[in-house]
Amino acid sequence: MQTPGSMVTGIVFAPLGLVLVFMAAITPQWREGQTRLTGVAGSEPLVLLRSDGLWESCLQVPQSELRQCLPVSGPYQRDPRVRLAQGLVLSSLFLCGTGIVLASVGVRCWTNLPLRGVAAAGGALVALSGLLSLTALGVYTHGLGELGLPLAPPPHGTNHRLPRLNLHPAGSLYFGWVGGCVQVLGGAALMLSFRIRPNCPCGTCTHLRDKQDTCTQLRDKQETEVYEITC
Repeated sequence: MQTPGSMVTGIVFAPLGLVLVFMAAITPQWREGQTRLTGVAGSEPLVLLRSDGLWESCLQVPQSELRQCLPVSGPYQRDPRVRLAQGLVLSSLFLCGTGIVLASVGVRCWTNLPLRGVAAAGGALVALSGLLSLTALGVYTHGLGELGLPLAPPPHGTNHRLPRLNLHPAGSLYFGWVGGCVQVLGGAALMLSFRIRPNCPCGTCTHLRDKQDTCTQLRDKQETEVYEITC
């Protein structure tokens, strides 16, 4: 049996989107920024590069191998938008993995006819996982520079000031955007397989044994017609 093109597209795009979203989830480059720390009088200020992810934050000295990464903590970890993005990404990864398993079973390359309903159900889960990924990215990027900052101003009389950070989107976000879009496209392609009705040549119809699909037997051996499988 020739696997429909939509199924092939979906079964390729879905794992690709899963890998891209997974890479975005585990890397700490969702946002980046740099700051200058003033040292002892007469010494040059120290420039630090900071990068934050969903589960890890890193500090690095430019043009050196000094780099330290720690699990997120403090106000950034407790920020509702960060916690929501974490939950959405984890849900997306779970749904996409489940959808890929269903789609693989539905394609059934080892038999004559695919399980179109199972493949379409897997595609729906993959598409939903892509929407969850895109939603998580949208929640995180909305007010990206204010994530983890205290909502209330410091009390009067305190001279404590944090170094200023100019934070901007980083590479992991772009991996996530591409991965989420690929997941949606792959899931949509798999869902289209529900509308596809494969055709079989009449010469091979008598050899198909499927409980749900039957072919009309050849009446005239001299004619070469193609009959449509009805489910």
